[in-house]
Amino acid sequence: MAVTYDSYYQTENLFGNPYPELIAFFSEYPQKGKILDLGCGQGRDAIPLARLGFTVVGIDNSKVGIEQMNKVSKIENLSLEGKVTDIFEFDDFAEFNFVLLDSMFHFTKNDRKKETEFIQRIVSKIEKGCLLIFCIQDTGKKVKILNETIDFKQQLERLVDKKFKYIFEDKENGHKSETDYRMIVVRK
Repeated sequence: MAVTYDSYYQTENLFGNPYPELIAFFSEYPQKGKILDLGCGQGRDAIPLARLGFTVVGIDNSKVGIEQMNKVSKIENLSLEGKVTDIFEFDDFAEFNFVLLDSMFHFTKNDRKKETEFIQRIVSKIEKGCLLIFCIQDTGKKVKILNETIDFKQQLERLVDKKFKYIFEDKENGHKSETDYRMIVVRK
C-alpha cells in the first residue's frame, strides 16, 4: 500500500525541529519514563525525547519515516524503537507513562468520529497517572472538540494548556507560514 508520507519523507527532517515548548516540558518534567509517540513520522519529537533519556516507541504508517528514525536511533544508540503500523489500529497503551499526539487530529467532517473515538479509546486504556500530551492547531473548534473528547467520562487533570506559534519555513522554496498551536497535557 502506498503511503502519502513515504513520498514526502524523501526530504529528510521535513517538518524541522520539534516545538521548543514540547521539549521544554519534557526537559523539566521530574520523572523519565516510557513515551508512546503516535504518528511519529521521521522522529521529529521521538529522537530529541530519547536524547533526553526517555524510552520512546514511535508508531507511524510511513516505512520511510520509521526507517530514517530507526537509523538515527541505531547510530546514536538511543532507547528508541520505531514501528510501522496504523496508529488507529494500535491498542497497547497500558505500558506507557506518556502518550504523545503531535499534530495528529484535525477533526474534519470526514475524520472527526474516527479521531474522537480513538482519543476516547486511548483515555480508557492508559493507566492511572499516565500523561497525554497533545499538540494541536489552535484554529476553529479543534481545541474545544479535543477538550470535550478528553473529558468524555470525567474531567482529567490539566497540567499544561499553553498557546504558542508554530513557524514553518521551507528553505528550498522560500515558503514560510505561522500557525497558532496549543499544547495540552492531561493526567489520567
